Amino acid sequence: MPSRALNRPLASLVVIVATATTLAVTSDPAHASADRIRLGSASDVSRSSWSGPAFTMNGDGSVVGGSMTRAIDAIRGNTGSLDVVVLAGSAPTSGSKTPECDTITALSGVNSCTTWTLTAASDGNNTQLNTDIRNAEFVYFAGGDQCRYAAWKGTALQASVQSVVAKGGGSGGGSAGLHINSSIVYDACTASATSAGALANPYDKSVTFTTGMFNWPNYGDTINDSHFVARDRMGRTMAFVARALKDGLTTQGKAWGVGIDEGGSSLYLDKNGLATLYGSDAYVVLGDHQPEKAVSGQPLTFSGYKIWHLTGGQTFDFKNRPTCGYYRRSVTNGVADTNLYNGTPETGCGTTPGGTTVSESEPNDSRSAADDITSSAPPVTLTGALSTTADRDYFKFTLASGRTASISCAIPDAYDADAYLLDASGSTLTRSVNDGRGSDESLTYTRTASGSGTYYLDLEAYAGSGSATYACDLNTA
Repeated sequence: MPSRALNRPLASLVVIVATATTLAVTSDPAHASADRIRLGSASDVSRSSWSGPAFTMNGDGSVVGGSMTRAIDAIRGNTGSLDVVVLAGSAPTSGSKTPECDTITALSGVNSCTTWTLTAASDGNNTQLNTDIRNAEFVYFAGGDQCRYAAWKGTALQASVQSVVAKGGGSGGGSAGLHINSSIVYDACTASATSAGALANPYDKSVTFTTGMFNWPNYGDTINDSHFVARDRMGRTMAFVARALKDGLTTQGKAWGVGIDEGGSSLYLDKNGLATLYGSDAYVVLGDHQPEKAVSGQPLTFSGYKIWHLTGGQTFDFKNRPTCGYYRRSVTNGVADTNLYNGTPETGCGTTPGGTTVSESEPNDSRSAADDITSSAPPVTLTGALSTTADRDYFKFTLASGRTASISCAIPDAYDADAYLLDASGSTLTRSVNDGRGSDESLTYTRTASGSGTYYLDLEAYAGSGSATYACDLNTA
């Protein structure tokens, strides 16, 4: 597919001689930098209702026929036809001037496809442009430069695209067009971030965001990233997630990176929030607690990212986001764990396979009354509830010299819990105090002293309480 240039000088209107399926429309004189080329029918479809919304999220700029056809069929309810608008910030540098529409108009159920090339932020207020968008049922953002797309925030274009989704239409895009369709947009307005640079300094000048552009149903608190495996972007997405949490850009204290590879990979998202992957690889990267260190000019430290790896045909439910099936990776002083793109999924997630489950026995509100799990062979799953704001649950275990205890606690949305690891005398060795109800907690500690030692896990209700059950997985290695 022809590439789209990042910079294009303002030019006179391109005029296309009309054929049976190709129409030319002049630009709004007040916005002479906006070019319009329409393929297909000259008249828009008239219909009272549509059956979406539906979305396509593509790893590169190419339209993926499988996911696009599914979106079209879902929106039109498999009957009739619809109109599509393609938005681009620059013209292709070679070949067809309408590469996306060339593919889209060949699909069943398409009445017309109109390409708009907008080279100034003010073009977002073009009268004819906004008429076309509001009359369409799907808006596709082309590849190119997402900073140009972010500049349309606050123009009439933003509200027009939102109106398409609200009426049961859809939105999507690839590469830069993928980025603009997440609720937190990595806008690349100063430079293109690399994984190494973002991990070395998550506040590097290349790491900038736009928020408040679009927030599609069931897709909140997301940060999209493109060309994911091919350009090794897992590290920078980890940094994006940490920044979103540290800067308070999310609504529930959790941030979800969505990375989609190039070469025909596309996530189709239906009206119920269920995403299906077309192509090869996509990743969902969850950060569910505050980073241990995210400071300007210093390397990132963030433990326990939860990562789901999707391959062709697999699904991910963004409405009811899964709490299992992920593998974990961490970043320590700017260095990410090895093998970021593959891992063995955790399937127990509160019921550790092959291990022992121990339920708390109240009162266990002190070290002297702690539930003793020293005789339980790891892995051990500890369950209980923080039934009042004064509740504290203690569990006692031993750790041999050179062994590492890893504790991961899944916390229900009813309360915000904090976790502390104490030594035999009650001194705090390490803690996990992530903000937000439902924010999970994790601890890691290695015993360096000789012999075995006694330790306590202390769970406390920081905010809220209830009968909902937490589950802490304790393992030693």
